[in-house]
Amino acid sequence: MTHVLSAVAWPYANGPRHIGHVAGFGVPSDVFSRYMRMAGHDVLMVSGTDEHGTPILVQAEKEGVSPQELADRYNRVIVEDLAALGLSYDLFTRTSTRNHHQVVQTLFRAVADNGYIVARTQLGAVSPRTGRTLPDRYIEGTCPICGYPSARGDQCDNCGNQLDPQDLLEPRSRIDGEVPEFVETEHLFLDLPALADALGQWLHEVERDGTWRPNVIRFSLNLLEDVRPRAITRDLDWGIRVPLEGWEDNPNKRIYVWFDAVVGYLSASVEWARRLGDPERWREWWNDPEALSYYFMGKDNITFHSQIWPAELLAHDGRGARGGQQGPFGDLQLPTEVVSSEFLTMEGRQFSSSRGVVIYVRDVLERYQPDALRYFICAAGPETADADFTWAEFVRRTNTELVAGWGNLVNRTASLIAKNVGSVPEAGALEPVDTALLDTVEAAFGTVGGLLRTHRQKAALAEAMRAVGEVNAYISETAPFKLTTSDPERMRTILHVAAQCVSDCNTLLAPFLPHSAQKVHETFGRTGVFAPVPEVREVDDLDGGAPYPVLTGDYTSMRGTWHRVPVVPGTPVAKPTPVFTKLDDSVVETELARLRGEA
Repeated sequence: MTHVLSAVAWPYANGPRHIGHVAGFGVPSDVFSRYMRMAGHDVLMVSGTDEHGTPILVQAEKEGVSPQELADRYNRVIVEDLAALGLSYDLFTRTSTRNHHQVVQTLFRAVADNGYIVARTQLGAVSPRTGRTLPDRYIEGTCPICGYPSARGDQCDNCGNQLDPQDLLEPRSRIDGEVPEFVETEHLFLDLPALADALGQWLHEVERDGTWRPNVIRFSLNLLEDVRPRAITRDLDWGIRVPLEGWEDNPNKRIYVWFDAVVGYLSASVEWARRLGDPERWREWWNDPEALSYYFMGKDNITFHSQIWPAELLAHDGRGARGGQQGPFGDLQLPTEVVSSEFLTMEGRQFSSSRGVVIYVRDVLERYQPDALRYFICAAGPETADADFTWAEFVRRTNTELVAGWGNLVNRTASLIAKNVGSVPEAGALEPVDTALLDTVEAAFGTVGGLLRTHRQKAALAEAMRAVGEVNAYISETAPFKLTTSDPERMRTILHVAAQCVSDCNTLLAPFLPHSAQKVHETFGRTGVFAPVPEVREVDDLDGGAPYPVLTGDYTSMRGTWHRVPVVPGTPVAKPTPVFTKLDDSVVETELARLRGEA
C-alpha cells in the first residue's frame, strides 16, 4: 500500500462550472483515484472552491450581492454538481474557511522567514471606471515576444513566457474592454530566481524519469528560461490578510489568490484530518518521501502547479539558494506528477458563458445519466490534445458503445440467467473457448490497471471495452439460448462463464462508470456498496466561522477490489432493467437549438 494524494484543481466560485471544466480536472482525477483505491492504495482526494480575488468581486457587483454571498451560492452549486457526477472526494471544501486562512498565513510566514519574500514597487493595473485593481489574468493584449494577440497579463499561452500586464501591447480589460491605467504600488514578491536552481533540478529529474506527459514537462522547463520574482499580494479588500508586520493591518492588501489557492491542497488535507479527529494524519501524504502526489488540472494552470506551488514548498522547506529552516508543516514533498489535460471545445467553438457557447454540468445531469457524460469525457476528452464535444458524438457513443455494447451485455446475460436458471449457475467442464475467454478478461486487469496508473485513461477504457466486446462475441458464438433443452448443462456452464466475465468487466469499468457499476453489481445479486459515491454534508467551520457544505464519502469498500472475484453459484439473478438509457436522435437538434437560444 502507498499513500496517494490526488490534488484536484480548485474550481472558481464565480459561477457554475461547465463540462469543459470537469473534463480537465474532475473526471480524470476521479477515475485515477477510484482505480488507485481499488488497487489497494490509501488515497486522499482533496479540493474545494476557490473564492478569493477580483473575479469574485466583479461578479458580485454584477449580481448586486456581497462577495461572500456570491461565493456561498456558487460553492453550493458546485458541490452539488460534483456530487451528482460522482467525484469521490475525501474532502471538497472551500478557501474561505478559517482553517484555510490559517494554513495559508502559516506557510506564508515560513516562506518570508526563510527570505524568499521580498518587497518591491511595481506598476499595477487599475480600472479607470471603478478604481479597482485588475488581476493579471483579466488583462489581455498582444504578446511582446511572439505577437500572439490574446496573451494574458501573467503569461502568454502561445509561447509560455511569463509576462507583466504592462508588457502587453495594446492592453485591455477582459471585463469590459477598457484600457487599464498603470499606477505604482508596493507588493510582496516570491523570489523565484532564488528558487530557480532547485526547481530546475527537480524538473530535470522528472524529465529523465519520463513519467510526465511530454507537453507538461516541456512547458514547465520552458518556464525556467525567464524566471523573475512574482507578485504574491494584490490591492484588494477581499481575500486573506498578509500576516507580516506592517502589512496585516492594511485594509487594501491581500494575498494573491493564486498563492493562496494552491496552498488549498495542504489546507484541505489538514481540515480532513481535523474532521477525522486525528489532526496529524495529513502528514502521511505530505511528509513521507514514499508517498505519491498527483495534481490534476487544465493546461492553463500548469504554471501554478509546476512552478509557483513547488517554489512555495521549496521555500517553506528552506531548499532554495537562500537556505533557511524547515517550516512548521515539516518536510513537504514536491509533486510526483502534474497531470494536465488540454482544452475541451463545444461544437467547434471555445466555451464562453458570455457568448452562450456553454453547457453547465447541472444542465447535462438533469437530462442525461452521469455515467454517459463520464464515458464521453474518458473516451473522447482532452487527455493529451484538444477535443471537441458535439451532441451528435455524445448520442452516438451513448447508444453504440454504452447501450448496445456494455448495457446490452449486462442485460442479455442477466436475462438469460433469470429466464433459464434464476440464479448464477454452477459450471460444468470448461471447454477451450471458455478458458480462453476467462483468461483474456482476467488479463485485462493488468493491462487496464497499468494504463490507469500512468494516466492513459482513453487507452484504458478502450481495453476495458475490448473485453466487453470479447464477452459479447462469446455469447453470440456459443449461443446458450439454443441449448436450453438440447444441452442444459452446457448452457449453464456458458452462463456461469458469462456471469464471471460480466462481473470482471464491471470491475474494470467501475472507475469510469461508478453509478452503473453499483447497479450491475446488484443486478447479479451481490450486496453491499461496490462503487461508493460521495455525499454532500453540512458542517460547521472548525474555527468558528459560518457553516458550509462539503463533499465527502466513505470509500473503504472499494479498497483492494481490483481483481477477479469468483461469482457464487446460487446467487439469485432477477430479470434486469436497462442499465443505460438509449437517446433518441432528436436529442441532437434539441440541444443545438438550446445552444442557439431557441429552446
